[in-house]
Amino acid sequence: MAKSPASDKPPASADTSGSLASTHPNWLAGLGAMAKAQEQGSKAIEALVNDGLAFQRKSQAEAQQRLHEATERLSHLASDFGQQTTVRVDRLEHLFEDRVAKALQRLGMPTLYDLQALTERVAQLEAQLAKATAAPKTAAKTARPTQAAAKAPAKSATKPAASRTPRKA
Repeated sequence: MAKSPASDKPPASADTSGSLASTHPNWLAGLGAMAKAQEQGSKAIEALVNDGLAFQRKSQAEAQQRLHEATERLSHLASDFGQQTTVRVDRLEHLFEDRVAKALQRLGMPTLYDLQALTERVAQLEAQLAKATAAPKTAAKTARPTQAAAKAPAKSATKPAASRTPRKA
């Protein structure tokens, strides 16, 4: 069997026991430093966690603000784009209406204004005709009827105005 190196040492003398006694306070000081580091380490970790939460809240608030600003910018851009599109569609619509009106005019088709003017003119003529036909009847009632006129029933040469409606083309 081989001897271990520890067994080769002589038993502890007074000199070695004194060095052990002097290292013991150092050992205890090291243990105390380690305990203090653990205590302060947990406090430091708590402080770091709190700092991290505060930073996270601040970052989220900043991100929300930037998102809000970007949303506003995009909504303004969209509304501007919508307005520009509306203006362009209106211009295109007017251009189309003008071209269709010119084509219909070339074909001899009356415009809406022409039809309205004709309708007003027909209404005026009907009113004048009604006055003209009503005037002889009132004049005939006031004049003395002759015997021949009394015997023969009066025939009207014209139809009433309500039965004369213009035909649609």
